[in-house]
Amino acid sequence: MSRTTTIARRELSSYFYSPMGYVVMTLFLSVCAFLFYRDCEAGQPAMMRTLFDAMVWVLVIAVPLLSMGLLAQEWATGTIETLMTAPLNETEVVLGKFLGSFGFLIVLLIPTLLYVAILRIYARPDIGPIISGYLGILLVGAAFIAVGLFCSSLTRSQIVAAVVAVAILCLITLVPWWVGSIATLPIFWRNLIDQTVFKRYTDFSKGIIDVGNVVFFIATTAVFLFVTVKVLESRRWK
Repeated sequence: MSRTTTIARRELSSYFYSPMGYVVMTLFLSVCAFLFYRDCEAGQPAMMRTLFDAMVWVLVIAVPLLSMGLLAQEWATGTIETLMTAPLNETEVVLGKFLGSFGFLIVLLIPTLLYVAILRIYARPDIGPIISGYLGILLVGAAFIAVGLFCSSLTRSQIVAAVVAVAILCLITLVPWWVGSIATLPIFWRNLIDQTVFKRYTDFSKGIIDVGNVVFFIATTAVFLFVTVKVLESRRWK
């Protein structure tokens, strides 16, 4: 665990020395600030549901940018050989990379607590949906990071890793939502869409913490981390 923590700290600190970390931070916080201001101007109720829903869409782009270099850069520079010959196993490497990126996601969310403070000062928001909304964003972010880490393990190109990750995230998030919003679907396909990321997430933004939804995101994260470990194991012996 100490070795995993060391890798996680290294990855987290690397974001603060990389222009990409600040680009993603600026993108994420700018969109959040605009949406919060828009809702306030429109006289929306004292809640953050619209903002939380928008965060999911922003993360579809932001997370691949954060995760594209987690392993692809190691392959491209050859440092993966040093990393893998150290007294580390593949699971420790993957978990360390994942936790470092997840830590930066938490850093991105911390400034948005200012909006909660503003609502508390000028209105009486229901704190329950706000807490569950943040929990949902963390679970969605964890799953997205696991997907991005998996894509980064497949290639030496960070651009390819980012593009593939965006494609997968759009496929499991944006496409089902878009199809469901424009078409009347048979029950089978409607039920299938209800099992995708955004539909699973919306309960959190409403203040509903469903155990099934929590298990869905944890299981999705675990599956992609497991597959990433297997990719590293297979590439070690090539």
